[in-house]
Amino acid sequence: MTAGWFVTGTDTGAGKTVAAAALIHRLRAEGLRVAPMKPVASGCRATPGGLRSEDAEILIEAAGGGWDYADVNPYALAPPVAPHIAAAEAGVEIRRAPILEAYARLRAGADAVVVEGVGGWLVPLGAHWTTADLAVAMGLPVLLVVGLRLGCISHALLTAEAVAARGLRLAGWIAARVEPATERAGAVVEALQARLAAPLLGVLPHARPPRPERLAASLALPR
Repeated sequence: MTAGWFVTGTDTGAGKTVAAAALIHRLRAEGLRVAPMKPVASGCRATPGGLRSEDAEILIEAAGGGWDYADVNPYALAPPVAPHIAAAEAGVEIRRAPILEAYARLRAGADAVVVEGVGGWLVPLGAHWTTADLAVAMGLPVLLVVGLRLGCISHALLTAEAVAARGLRLAGWIAARVEPATERAGAVVEALQARLAAPLLGVLPHARPPRPERLAASLALPR
């Protein structure tokens, strides 16, 4: 049976990509073949092979390469704005079926799949569905990346409640020091440990440039 997790964040820029890539490295260190997925990405750049997401490329590199880009990132959008707006500007409709078909192909060739969402938990993907609906359709347990900055406690607790309201399990959370000098970061982590009914899998230090392969040792594996 293939293991899998859906990685979401407290906000855009919370550190999801670095955390997801570090998790992929950690899983590979256990001898697992890991498929990466970034179903929807905006702010993609033009290349001879088509639009490419830096986040998706980071995940593919972490997974050791060899994965079909079209499966890893079915919807690559150029405008660096919310995905439903970027899709509308590009004349594209983000649909569930192509994403779930790509996910099934990745899942069939892997021991584990790490799926990184876009933005926060309720980012719209169209007029009538959100990132949360995609996570539900995949049926995956959720990993929450908390970007340690002012306001993140409320964001994290609200996201945890929203995940539970969708009937999904919060399998763990990762704290990411996205700013070099977050006030009382240790106290923030302690406050969340006392309030989130899921294990803390690790605290990722601030690093520029980030090195997911080095951060992997900072993570415990989700159950």
